[in-house]
Amino acid sequence: MPHLKITNGQPEFYSIEQLRRDNPNVSFPKTPSDALLAEWDVYPFMVQDQPTYDYLTQTATATPIAEVNGTWTQDWMVDNLPPEDAARNVRSKRGVQLSQTDWMALSDVTMSAPWAAYRQNLRDITLQVGFPYNITWPVKPE
Repeated sequence: MPHLKITNGQPEFYSIEQLRRDNPNVSFPKTPSDALLAEWDVYPFMVQDQPTYDYLTQTATATPIAEVNGTWTQDWMVDNLPPEDAARNVRSKRGVQLSQTDWMALSDVTMSAPWAAYRQNLRDITLQVGFPYNITWPVKPE
């Protein structure tokens, strides 16, 4: 488990190895207790996993480290990107998906109805009611 050291009221990442290096004349047990570490202003730190989020339309930001109910932790905030940024990202993904099927639109290739519908649905993404935050991506035909 990672640890923090509180210096001048500010938490900083800190390890038991650093504690030993910073205090070479002190003999710490192999696994110091939380109570012993607290005497040196060193505390366990709860690492929160980054949440899942839609990278096209959202951003995940780590919150400042804080003590919550006696446990030092850092949480995450997920926020929507500004509409113009989210729309640009969705259009970019759509452009990649369209370009992957451009070869089907060549004059010497007969495009099947499912592929034509797929390409049209990609073009129509911006017309969906929830665009850009809540869209349904068309499924690529087999």
